[in-house]
Amino acid sequence: MIGRTHMNGQVTEDVIGQHVQLKGWVQKRRDLGGLIFLDLRDRSGIVQIVFQPENEQAHRLAESIRSEYVLDIKGHVIARENPNPNIPTGQVEVVADEVVILNAAKMTPFPISEEAEQTSEDLRLKYRYLDLRRPSLQETFRLRSKASNIMRNFLDEQDFLEVETPILTKSTPEGARDYLVPSRVHPGEFYALPQSPQLFKQLLMVSGFERYFQIARCFRDEDLRADRQPEFTQVDIETSFMDIEDLYAMMESMMTRVMKETLGKEIVTPFPRMPYAEAMSRYGSDKPDTRFGLELIDVAEAVKGAGFKVFDMALEAGGEVKALNVKGAAERFSRKDIDKLQEFTAIYGAKGLAWVKVTADGLNGPIAKFFDEEATARLTAATDAEAGDLLLFVAAKASIVADSLGALRQKLAKELDLIDESVFNFLWVTDFPLVTYEEEDGRFYANHHPFTMPRREDLELLETDPGKVLAVAYDLVLNGYELGGGSQRIYERDIQERMFKLLGFTEEEANEQFGFLMEAFEYGTPPHAGIALGLDRLVMLLAGRSNLRDTIAFPKTASASDLLTAAPSPVSDAQLNDLSIRTAVKQS
Repeated sequence: MIGRTHMNGQVTEDVIGQHVQLKGWVQKRRDLGGLIFLDLRDRSGIVQIVFQPENEQAHRLAESIRSEYVLDIKGHVIARENPNPNIPTGQVEVVADEVVILNAAKMTPFPISEEAEQTSEDLRLKYRYLDLRRPSLQETFRLRSKASNIMRNFLDEQDFLEVETPILTKSTPEGARDYLVPSRVHPGEFYALPQSPQLFKQLLMVSGFERYFQIARCFRDEDLRADRQPEFTQVDIETSFMDIEDLYAMMESMMTRVMKETLGKEIVTPFPRMPYAEAMSRYGSDKPDTRFGLELIDVAEAVKGAGFKVFDMALEAGGEVKALNVKGAAERFSRKDIDKLQEFTAIYGAKGLAWVKVTADGLNGPIAKFFDEEATARLTAATDAEAGDLLLFVAAKASIVADSLGALRQKLAKELDLIDESVFNFLWVTDFPLVTYEEEDGRFYANHHPFTMPRREDLELLETDPGKVLAVAYDLVLNGYELGGGSQRIYERDIQERMFKLLGFTEEEANEQFGFLMEAFEYGTPPHAGIALGLDRLVMLLAGRSNLRDTIAFPKTASASDLLTAAPSPVSDAQLNDLSIRTAVKQS
């Protein structure tokens, strides 16, 4: 038998009485004595097949069929005596007239159902082709495909050109380590896989393309976490002559369309904007989740002079004292619970987590004795505290206060169910510092990348006080995740040379690595700006997933391993000899 008349999910009441030919995998088999029932699955859904004893040949074959067999079935559609309201095809079943086993299957190492979520992720990644049979994962990839097409069509309507840029390129520092590819024809020399198409898309602006986009593969050799992968996909966008306000509006229109056409959700534009300094002060994060409150509160004035040395010493050293007011949580958290919260904040550098519970009579807790009636009144006023509230404090330098309380804020929101998962809050974070000084290295690093334009009004500070220079840079944040980042680019050679010098490049190093770019700037480079949106992360949020690996067909583990193909793996001496390479690690 060849051909197929319907996808399984299309076999509904509309086709009762018709003959159909279906193909797919056996989800489940049930033998009820005389009758044998199969649930036949394809990517569109499941339909029930019934084998009647009167059809001896088909019935006999059905007795040998097991889960995940691949079948080709001809039959006729009838109404079910006992409908299943939980599936679209639940009102009908297909009486099998003919069946062909296209392929048998071994017993799978885990069930091809949502029960597989209870199985070790490593096992599921080893058998990823089986894991991907699960309907929920297939639905995620349908969503990914749809979102990609929506954005591609939107950008095409806006007269953007889709241009592919090189995968084998030059190793240049953009923040993370490069994946290097040795050249056989140039012994001892290496290509790098691109961390982003940054330099090429800028060169396309020099080329006069004006509007470029690409759904680009990017590679970064960095430590992984739940929302990071060594290879990922971004929607890469660059424009010439476009005002930043117009770029904001265009991206907001694109996201509005994505949300409407994938989830049916209407979102309000323009998106709110928040300077980086405000985000760090209020939320302890440059990608704040604004679906809930629980903001950081500066209590320095309220606690000053109370007599608690930890607070006083932090303030005298130029640090901060900030608090979270966990409304109504005083009774919920025991001392043991708060000790666990203290252990959590210690991960982020906090040496302690002070606390008090607010009662009708005042304050209760280890540091309550330091607050007299007046100090208590100042503190409760500053934190808007009332009886039943729990106040948690960190006193340290600003970065530790932000990191520890920002992370604690997120943890408490999840534990206390403060987040409405149906809400999608977009936010632009703006006015980032251009550079950050790392005391350990004794040098400045670019906060975004070395090609980000400083604000014109700050250029005079570039050599004298670079820490105060703000960048024309912006991140698009969604529900506490950085969805994308962009900036206006440097397009004048002298500013680019000053930026490289600030970052510690000698003139020779800058010319060796980026001479081609700076020379291009001498041939009439237009003002240009752009943004890159993480497609994997966007799909993760749209699909309600918590792990980026669920949105990538064949992802890597947290140790950057592919358990399916056992990559990375050793290669032969002959291959290494062809590349003029010797490894420092002895292979067993």
